[in-house]
Amino acid sequence: MKAAEIREMSDDELREQVKTARRELFGLRFQHATGELENTAGLQSAKRDLARALTVARQRGIDIETS
Repeated sequence: MKAAEIREMSDDELREQVKTARRELFGLRFQHATGELENTAGLQSAKRDLARALTVARQRGIDIETS
C-alpha cells in the first residue's frame, strides 16, 4: 500500500489498517518460523506497510498503542 493511499484514510480506517497489518505480520512470522512460508519477500513488504501506517498515525497524533 502506498503512503498516499494511507494518508487518504480516515483515523478509524488507519487504526484498522494498523491492526490488520500487525496481524498479517504476525502470521507471516509464524509461517516463516515453522518453515511454511514460501514467499519470504512478503515479510519485508508487510513490515514496510506497517511502518508506513504507523508513521502517518504518528504524524496525525493518533495514539495507536491504546486503541
